[in-house]
Amino acid sequence: MSDDWTGRIAGERMAVDRQFSDRVEASSFSNQQWGLVMTAVEFDIENPETPESARLVADTSKLPSIMPELDKVDQGGPMAGGRGGDPRDDAGGGGFLSGVKAALGLAGGDDDDGRAEEAEQLAQAYADELQAELESNGRWERVCEQASN
Repeated sequence: MSDDWTGRIAGERMAVDRQFSDRVEASSFSNQQWGLVMTAVEFDIENPETPESARLVADTSKLPSIMPELDKVDQGGPMAGGRGGDPRDDAGGGGFLSGVKAALGLAGGDDDDGRAEEAEQLAQAYADELQAELESNGRWERVCEQASN
């Protein structure tokens, strides 16, 4: 499958982003966290050869790599561009030791698993809305054709 089609649906993605904002607000993710989640999500089309049965799916296989970073996004560290503040105020423990644990894959737990599952479900709901947008604009068949080349 070619990824050329993904760059050609920017307009539809922007429309779905606006429509999807209420779902993000109702989730446990901030807008910044959702933006990070979406950097780890790729979209694939299953069965693009037959647009009638084709389905846009969210490939969330890269989510585990960003999950430890989600809480840092809203803490306002140097790279986060957030509100700043004292890193000792981090209820999750933060700081050097948490960074070492995350690097070793020892951070997280059941809560992280729940957030990862929520991120996967939201990403697929986004993909469903994006497919519906493409279909309503009459672009789904063309996108499927591009994806199958």
